Amino acid sequence: MEVVFCGFGEPTANLDCLIKVAEWINKYHFLPMRVDTNGHGYLLNPNREIAKELREAGISSVSVSLNAPNMEVYNKICRPIFKEAFKETLSFIKKAKRMFKVEITAVRVPELNVEEMKMLAEKLKVRLRLRDYIRFPW
Repeated sequence: MEVVFCGFGEPTANLDCLIKVAEWINKYHFLPMRVDTNGHGYLLNPNREIAKELREAGISSVSVSLNAPNMEVYNKICRPIFKEAFKETLSFIKKAKRMFKVEITAVRVPELNVEEMKMLAEKLKVRLRLRDYIRFPW
């Protein structure tokens, strides 16, 4: 069993709440906890040590939805609101892997070069998990 902070939206956008809930879970239930993130925590929370704070709250692993092997494809697929989002996401991954078990994920879409994603994961020395694209019927 594992507690996962994820959903439609970025968990680190409400970092204080995430940390308080994780601390409570860590204190009373001792369950492993994972954050599924887009890696924009440092962009959303300037002047905070996101990885360190998550670790201190009891988070044990991080899954980063990177979705692209380079900035051009990342901007096309993810349409980030931050100009340096891809670069900052890579920086988050590098910081996080010092403290957590880290994986990157990507959704299989036509724009994605899976081999390039595999090479990036190897370069970053993290696990890659590919996810299938699910079309909504509406």
